[in-house]
Amino acid sequence: MNRRVVEQVALADLADVPARSRWVRSGALRLHVLDYARTDDDVRTPLLVVPGITTPAIGMDFVARELTDLVRPVVLDVRGRGLSDSADSYTLSDYADDVLAVVTGLQLHLPLLLGHSMGARIAGLAAVRAAGQRIPLTGSVLVDPPLSGPGRSPYPTTLAAFMGQLDAAVRGTTADEVAQSWPRWPRREQELRARWLSSCAPEAIEATHRGFESEDFFDFWAQVPASTVFVWGEDSPVVTAAGAGEARAAHPEAGFASIPGAGHMVFWDNVPGALAVTREVLVDLSSQDRVPVGGGPAAG
Repeated sequence: MNRRVVEQVALADLADVPARSRWVRSGALRLHVLDYARTDDDVRTPLLVVPGITTPAIGMDFVARELTDLVRPVVLDVRGRGLSDSADSYTLSDYADDVLAVVTGLQLHLPLLLGHSMGARIAGLAAVRAAGQRIPLTGSVLVDPPLSGPGRSPYPTTLAAFMGQLDAAVRGTTADEVAQSWPRWPRREQELRARWLSSCAPEAIEATHRGFESEDFFDFWAQVPASTVFVWGEDSPVVTAAGAGEARAAHPEAGFASIPGAGHMVFWDNVPGALAVTREVLVDLSSQDRVPVGGGPAAG
């Protein structure tokens, strides 16, 4: 395994996050989550947030904390990122199994899943598997999932670009350097990326990027239970207008929403717009009078 770095200055960031660290096992792996529960018997609907390819859980704090009046966010450090263990395998299947391990391990009652980018692919497949395993969910929100895959256009960010950013982070980068790549981001998010990107395992990024080309979102998208909403940035190179149209045609029962003024990094590019749409979607999914996805007894 290659070196992962989480320095003390990064760990100190957790002091400013209104969540507690919790740990769950997925097989032999130890997965870390940030749980925004107010009490041990918090009755808010859990929202399990699955970040993207190079985003540790703390990188989604600015989203989670703005949703706590509606839901109980639980943000996952995906395997090989943040404080979760590294692994020998980083397939979409592995990631989806991890999500269900968190749902059952934390006994999340009728949770919603929300994933961004890589996390959207993971959340979609996890929702399909939850239905097959009769693990009841309330629904899912898939934000700008990569639509690349066999026979499709490649993922627009190259592996070399990701690895160059990671190498800079391991050497010791700054928020100003991050801003050169992500000038539209809020300053705090640039600072967090500078301190936390080095927590990502290179082999996790490499394997996931390969998966963007070898694993096809459309292989399972139509099977995602209908309590799902597909969200994309109107300026995204990852979900183009044509891609959004294909997704709508493949799954007409799903909900769809776009975010103006946002590229692929939807929440970072247009914070108020993305949060407003996300809140509307969560309220709608939580209030629908439907049989929970997966049926069967609640996992809580």
